[in-house]
Amino acid sequence: MADDIVCSGFFRAAEGADLSCLDKFQDSGLLQFISGNVLEAFYNFFAALLNPGMWLDWTNGEAMMRFIYYGASTELFFVLATLLVIITAVAMRKREMMWAMVRGLEWFANGTGRLFAWAGLIMVIQQIVIVFMQRIFTRPDISIGFGIPIQFDISWFGEELKLYNALVVCLCVSYTFVQGGHVRVDLFYAGAKFRTKKIVDMIGAVIFMMPFAIVTWLYGWFFLWRHLVTPNPSASDSLELLLRKSRLLKWNVETIGFSPNGFNAYFLFKILLCVFCVMIMVQAISIFYRSWCELREGEESEGKYLDKDTLGEGEEAYEGAH
Repeated sequence: MADDIVCSGFFRAAEGADLSCLDKFQDSGLLQFISGNVLEAFYNFFAALLNPGMWLDWTNGEAMMRFIYYGASTELFFVLATLLVIITAVAMRKREMMWAMVRGLEWFANGTGRLFAWAGLIMVIQQIVIVFMQRIFTRPDISIGFGIPIQFDISWFGEELKLYNALVVCLCVSYTFVQGGHVRVDLFYAGAKFRTKKIVDMIGAVIFMMPFAIVTWLYGWFFLWRHLVTPNPSASDSLELLLRKSRLLKWNVETIGFSPNGFNAYFLFKILLCVFCVMIMVQAISIFYRSWCELREGEESEGKYLDKDTLGEGEEAYEGAH
């Protein structure tokens, strides 16, 4: 009876089940669809952990296609969502545990942002080098390294500057949020009460940030793999079709630039798009947890454990002047 309700699991899908989750949804209704997938999530979680070779052994084409399929699947969504709900429920009863997760998530966001913020400096230095090589030394290329140097046309380095910008945008987004650096359009938020602000933050994290990141991930995941392997996987492909395609599977990493001698690693931008979605999801969880803890503890807990960068005496003088 349960098998008639739940969607195909890790092994049943791999063995060729002929009913999709959409079909189950239409036949069973929303409530049974959700409850069935939640129950199935426990099975899928342990099946994936106990059988890593079925999806991590990339020397096997079928294993790689399973990894691609499940990376943006209903099964993965319910596994992660169920795990998150369980952790959140436990943490709500143990506030110190939730604060610990807030500190850990914000530490990750700050650490990642502070590291990749240096990409901005590298971008400026490289642009200066390009200008000097073009205008003063009139060189058509740049050679870097000793022994066997890395040598590319100047147009390659010019287009590569986009990568540094993408690193800052995608990997510093959570850091900027923690530091309060994003532009905020305050129609009523600034004048709202403390509790109202916390509730708005929690609703925003769940209703806006999470769905945005999930939808972007669903598009970005297959967009990435279409530029890494052939035959091209598609979001509309069933697992059975992908397993058939695996017989011809081979790496076909995108190396085509916008110009003949231009930057030819644009697949890195597709990877960064997926990483960007992960950073947004992590930050949404962090915002929800912090807002919940501050809501429960009151105004005196606002900014508790918050690790914000400062400019030292210069910032204090600026704030005093204003």
